[in-house]
Amino acid sequence: MLRLTAGRVGCLLSRRAVVGMTNSGARMSSHSHHEVSDQVDMSQPMYWDRLDTPLPDRAWIDVLDSKDKSLKQKEKGPWTALSKEEKIALYRLKFNHTYPEMKKPSHEWKTVIGGMFIFFGITGLVVFWQGHYVYPPQPHTFGEEWQAKQIQRMLDMRVNPIEGFSAKWDYKNKQWK
Repeated sequence: MLRLTAGRVGCLLSRRAVVGMTNSGARMSSHSHHEVSDQVDMSQPMYWDRLDTPLPDRAWIDVLDSKDKSLKQKEKGPWTALSKEEKIALYRLKFNHTYPEMKKPSHEWKTVIGGMFIFFGITGLVVFWQGHYVYPPQPHTFGEEWQAKQIQRMLDMRVNPIEGFSAKWDYKNKQWK
């Protein structure tokens, strides 16, 4: 059973109290982390391009510059006054990719197939190495001469003569039925 002295318990409790009272920046610096990564707020709507979700939760560009703000103001008017380039720019403010861009095939399959071939190649080399260096040679009973003698011995002993091995041998003509 684990026994802690009163001094050891007090030391552990005081350490936990000190760690709990310090802020995360002090703890990070005490562990010598030089970079603190930004955390993503998962409670906020996120943007992603998906074929099955045509309208993402938020726009692709959140922070608009002055040119984009003027274009958004112009959007509120008649769309016949907008040029084709302005309509495309408005689309790009809302969406990152078009449907044809999302449907464009990637070349990831080449990487997957290449990785599979590398895996199979290494596995084949390991199997070859094991067969050559690890496993013992095949026993002499695997040879064709030995198997022919074994079959003849089984026929001479008339092994399983009703429905089995010897039932398929014609003893008069000395050939298989």
